[in-house]
Amino acid sequence: MNRTIPLILAVALFMENMDSTVIATSLPAIAVDLQTSPVALKLALTAYLVSLAVFIPISGWMADRFGAKNVFRAAIAVFIVGSIACAVSNSLPAFVVSRFLQGIGGAMMTPVGRLVLVRATPKSELVAAMSWLSIPALVGPLVGPPVGGFITTYFTWHWIFLINVPIGLIGIWLATRFLPKTESAQTPPLDFVGFVLSGLAASGIVFGLSVVSLPALPPIAGFLTVAVGLVAAVLYLLHARHARNPLLALDLFRNQVFRSSVLGGGLFRIGIGAVPFLLPLMFQIGFGLTPFQSGMITFVAAIVAIGMKFVTALIFRVAGFRRVLIFGSLIAAASIAINGLLTPETPYLLILAALLVGGFIRSMFFTGINALAYAEISAADTSRATPIAAVFQQLSIALGVALAGGILEVSTTIHGGPLTLSDFHVAFFIVAAVSAAASLSFMRLAPDAGNAVSGYGGLTAPKALEVGPPGS
Repeated sequence: MNRTIPLILAVALFMENMDSTVIATSLPAIAVDLQTSPVALKLALTAYLVSLAVFIPISGWMADRFGAKNVFRAAIAVFIVGSIACAVSNSLPAFVVSRFLQGIGGAMMTPVGRLVLVRATPKSELVAAMSWLSIPALVGPLVGPPVGGFITTYFTWHWIFLINVPIGLIGIWLATRFLPKTESAQTPPLDFVGFVLSGLAASGIVFGLSVVSLPALPPIAGFLTVAVGLVAAVLYLLHARHARNPLLALDLFRNQVFRSSVLGGGLFRIGIGAVPFLLPLMFQIGFGLTPFQSGMITFVAAIVAIGMKFVTALIFRVAGFRRVLIFGSLIAAASIAINGLLTPETPYLLILAALLVGGFIRSMFFTGINALAYAEISAADTSRATPIAAVFQQLSIALGVALAGGILEVSTTIHGGPLTLSDFHVAFFIVAAVSAAASLSFMRLAPDAGNAVSGYGGLTAPKALEVGPPGS
């Protein structure tokens, strides 16, 4: 397998994923400089998520219209400009707008980067390629907090954003030099009504869930915004049934394999979104550790995420998608639930061992569901499948954080006091149960589902199903 392409894409995506979490550690320092409160500053986090939700649906159309390679490089450039704008911001409104601009670049980088990889990789090598591309999504949220704490402590918070400039410029040069050339294709007119409705739906749900779980505004504002998002989602479903070329091609859900990957993966990602939110808080509030200490402990799972790429393809080739995803989702859910048994008296070696096992299983599972989404998708439909998968990924991660935050809030309301260790334990058990429900979706898969991608049973993708550059 040619590792150059996934590694180039992984570097750019790592920059985005780390940036989206590194800011959380630095909120107090940024708030002091901007003369605002950390709670109000969380609007900047929400602005980034809203931007992703609005512009991800259009990424597939943009890639077809202007060429995936061109859009990917432009997305990095927009992200760089947004990073510089964040670093020079001197007020809360300026910072929020700058984060929104960053989100536009991030919204194109992730799905278009995945699209470039899928089109350039034979299906028989897709699991191995996805294992490299999955690393940023798993490592970034874990590396972000300790890196953010270090930079803020020993330098200034501005460098959190300025370090994106050299990384981004190197990414643009590498993409120009090594990524395969992609031509623009004949595309239907942009489904503008679908763009507006899907943007309102996704951003309304993401914004509402973010406000409810991290209230920078009254919680009622979050519930009303979620309601608006749900209404827009229903209107989009009605629109998509009659539109000639809908922005999000929901007809792809008729494919059982694609449906299981997106919906089952969505349930699983609720846990992925909740764990980075709950674990550092539990270590700091429940265990009494410093932010840097808790960050270094959670960093262990990132080490495993890097190492798992060497064995993931072999596991799926030996056992197949259906078996690995069913048992993997249950084991991964159990690894989340184990966090609900940890106490300050638990030996740290045992805590590290639990995080190592959980990190490996979740990394393997994450790679599998990403690859499975394209197992039975033709080359012509990859640009339609990619934004759908990306939208559901963002919604499920936001739902995971909202669910975790909501559980903590309800738990403290019930006992009428501040957060305690038992509140976190309850949250981990509930989130684990939701993630375990993903196994039900994978039980419906045929035993040979995705075999052309995994190589299970000695199958390889027929030439007609190979994914390659358009025209190949």
